[in-house]
Amino acid sequence: MAVPLYLLILLVGVLCGESKFMVYNTSQSIVPGKLNVHLVPHTHDDVGWLKTVDQYYVGSNNSIQGACVQNVLDSVVPALLADKNRKFIYVEQAFFQRWWRDQSETVQSTVKQLVSSGQLELINGGMCMHDEAVPHYIDMIDQTTLGHRFIKEEFGITPRIGWQIDPFGHSAVQAYLLGAEVGFDSLFFGRIDYQDRAKRKAEKSLEVVWRGSKSLSSSAQIFAGAFPENYEPPKGFYFEVNDDSPVVQDDRNLFDYNVQDRVNDFVAAALSQANITRTNHIMWTMGTDFKYQYAHTWFRQMDKLIHYVNQDGRINALYSTPSIYTDAKYATNGSWPIKTKDFFPYADRVNAYWTGYFTSRPALKGYVRMMSGYYLAARQLEFFNGRSKSGPNTDSLGDALAIAQHHDAVSGTEKQHVADDYAKRLSIGYKEAEDLVAESLACLASKTGCQNAVTKFQQCPLLNISYCPPSEIDLSSGKKLVVVVYNSLGWTREDVLRIPLTQVIDENVTVWDSSGQEIESQIIPISNGSLGIRNYYSAAYLGKAPSLSPAYWLAFSASVPPLGFSTYTISSAKRTAAASKRQTFYKSRGNKNDIVEVGPGNLKLVYSGNEGELTRYINNKRSVNASVQQSYSFYLAHDGSTDLEPQAAGAYIFRPNGSFSIKSERQQVPLTVYRGPILDEVHQTINSWIYQITRVYKGKEHAEVEFTVGPIPIDDGIGKEIVTRISTNIKSNKTFYTDSSGRDFIERIRDYRADWSLQVNQPVAGNYYPINLGIYMKDTNTELSILVDRSVGGSSIVDGQVELMLHRRLLHDDSRGVAEALNETVCVHDECTGLTIQGKYYLRVDPQGEAAKWRRSFGQQIYSPFLLAFAEQDGDKWESSHVPTFSGVDASYSLPENVAMITLQELQDGKVLLRLAHLYEIEEDQDLSVMASVELKKLFPNKTISKISEMSLSANQERAEMLKKRLVWKVEGSNDVEPTVLRGRPIDPSELVVELAPMEIRTFSIDFNYKSSTSER
Repeated sequence: MAVPLYLLILLVGVLCGESKFMVYNTSQSIVPGKLNVHLVPHTHDDVGWLKTVDQYYVGSNNSIQGACVQNVLDSVVPALLADKNRKFIYVEQAFFQRWWRDQSETVQSTVKQLVSSGQLELINGGMCMHDEAVPHYIDMIDQTTLGHRFIKEEFGITPRIGWQIDPFGHSAVQAYLLGAEVGFDSLFFGRIDYQDRAKRKAEKSLEVVWRGSKSLSSSAQIFAGAFPENYEPPKGFYFEVNDDSPVVQDDRNLFDYNVQDRVNDFVAAALSQANITRTNHIMWTMGTDFKYQYAHTWFRQMDKLIHYVNQDGRINALYSTPSIYTDAKYATNGSWPIKTKDFFPYADRVNAYWTGYFTSRPALKGYVRMMSGYYLAARQLEFFNGRSKSGPNTDSLGDALAIAQHHDAVSGTEKQHVADDYAKRLSIGYKEAEDLVAESLACLASKTGCQNAVTKFQQCPLLNISYCPPSEIDLSSGKKLVVVVYNSLGWTREDVLRIPLTQVIDENVTVWDSSGQEIESQIIPISNGSLGIRNYYSAAYLGKAPSLSPAYWLAFSASVPPLGFSTYTISSAKRTAAASKRQTFYKSRGNKNDIVEVGPGNLKLVYSGNEGELTRYINNKRSVNASVQQSYSFYLAHDGSTDLEPQAAGAYIFRPNGSFSIKSERQQVPLTVYRGPILDEVHQTINSWIYQITRVYKGKEHAEVEFTVGPIPIDDGIGKEIVTRISTNIKSNKTFYTDSSGRDFIERIRDYRADWSLQVNQPVAGNYYPINLGIYMKDTNTELSILVDRSVGGSSIVDGQVELMLHRRLLHDDSRGVAEALNETVCVHDECTGLTIQGKYYLRVDPQGEAAKWRRSFGQQIYSPFLLAFAEQDGDKWESSHVPTFSGVDASYSLPENVAMITLQELQDGKVLLRLAHLYEIEEDQDLSVMASVELKKLFPNKTISKISEMSLSANQERAEMLKKRLVWKVEGSNDVEPTVLRGRPIDPSELVVELAPMEIRTFSIDFNYKSSTSER
């Protein structure tokens, strides 16, 4: 067959063409007067989501998702070395530290050079990119500190930029505390409400100066930017292997040469973004989830784009980082719109409010919160006893908690096997910390010093389900149960302990306090429902059913000094004046006009005997007599089947399809009441899967509500979301208040946004907010406050009413990537049932203006419960060999009631990290929203401080140096002189008194000279 002449000529031309290596000019920097496009190469690596953190790192389980972080970092380093102008940013330290440990000294040295030169920039710097709705602010600080200290120790640098690009809404605490107070110059994020984004694009207000704290105001403001769409490149500029974006084909000897087309596409996309952005600088986020596994595919295309776009000359393209971009914005000397409060709730389109995850996986949320409080206490005990170089420590628990703050971890938006992995890591970390706590308490309690401490303390991590083998001993044989109660708060604290005991003893149980005095106690039966949960869930956790079941709770009041412990002894004894009182027992028979009043102290709750419902809240001490009702309801979860764009409720999305009251199934016995001298309990069986116990304590002025919800029935094929509602006559006028990450309270107004005119399409889901500490509402006379024991979603959908979402069980995925319905189950012997949740919330009514003190002080008690350790005693040997009480502070001292110690930790280098937090906002309380002072000499009476340095919040630089470097941004509409913000004065090294202004947190690095002490070191 003859070959056409023109094909022969073309073939010869191709074969004879010169081979020419192309050198791309990527050296361009910022060009004044042109639009500068800052190309920021990055990868977003979830610290667990569809796969576990370790599966993501090594690249296993790829049938779920093809992702390997190890490949990303292995690939990026040689790509950067190939061209000194290339740049890359990396965020998640949980991955980076895994990779770093695997590298040779040669590679580590090379990476240090890349970091020093600015080619590789470590930004954000925490172990993970934490969520901003459901973590507690202490956890956010701790996980950030872990990452920041590693970066400082290995590289000698401090991250400058906050990079929260994927969390589902953004908190005020992130802006001022985890932004400005850690030394960041700017904060960038990807997810804001679609309506908010549209308005900000039109007004060119995607970039703002964010003042998240009304108390700290301009002293803790930060430059913040929301991306125009998300954290990905513009459409058509994705360059991972097998991505479908057109590459830059610049070889004229090959077909499909497209340089000018690609340049035109680039310029058009840049000009489009410039039209919604102030100044002549825009940022392109060149990457997305788990990209750069073969980094050369990205850098090859970016090299070409920079080269040819700059040859074209219409705009300027350059390799950049968020730090370079921030400096360029600052250099324009412009003024920026002001932003206050937060960016919650978040919706990415109509009917798609990401407010379900505020409650998703409530068991994991509760476990994280419990471990967080335990970690705080364990680090204190580790400090008092001295950090061991070879024995157990708190590091493993700290690492597990840090990873659990990831925005697809505690948020509840991960696959089930990943949630299991987070819980397993927490359990492993707890076990080592438990050993440390036992050793530390044994040492501190021993009269003969640590070397001779032989007591083996046991603890009860499953006490929440009434499972506590150390307390379930036979007291009739003459044994005594010793309970050491540790208080991690800086104030003397009194609270009621409830401990399960096994046998019902004819003789009374007697409790002795630390001074050997018999104290009042009370016996309360353990309900059948609680025993059922105990037996089932202990079998699920331990692999076998418990051999014994406790018969009752023993309740008594414990008083414990600050940062110290008290010892209580329990035994079977003949009746004495203080022996345990058996409760009186009452069952409401549903008689008409029957009124039941409960409460042994100032607080009285009134129930209708006919309906068994709460009707009034009475506190004569505070002149409160309020109508209060409480009920349960459920929302049907929308399946999205009727939508043009289907949107079902799921792990992220709350989308209700109607609300239905849960009517009590009780017939003859609406409620059961147990009365006693310490507390009254009201037991209510709401239906076959909701049980509630309300406790009113003699010395407390709030009600404690313990709820047991589940398994949520799904026999009808419909998912459900369970809420409790507390209704009052308060004229709240659509207004209520929720906390920001457990810190500041923010005003919420139903169906309203301060930053734009809200188009209401989801009147329930669109008014839900995250609650970590509490929610309250008020009118001119009264305040209703509710505090929670873990993160939940909540709102006020009706004036005078507050609702909390307690549990969710769903049957559809919400199409946001997790590809799994939120249908949690527990399996024992291959039989699975829906998850049952047990939790608590706390309710109080006060005269208007008097509630803040309870919210703040009791909120700390919820976060830091008593830590209990148990031992058996034969005879009377305990008193002769153990000290009955201990306090780490001076006997005459305690922290001011408006200050909390949120960190006391001995670090690996022997330095001690101390954080003190003012608990109140400005104008929150007339007595306590004032400057507070802490005397360190009395806080550490047995030690001499040889050196103290005030640090940034994450303890990676001295605060004075941080303030010197801080960029001061101009705000539109304000004069150049901002009002002075109240702050504590620098610490005097001779006086050693720390001042704290409202909402201020101060962090110190301390070197001690230790005095001799039998109980320390």
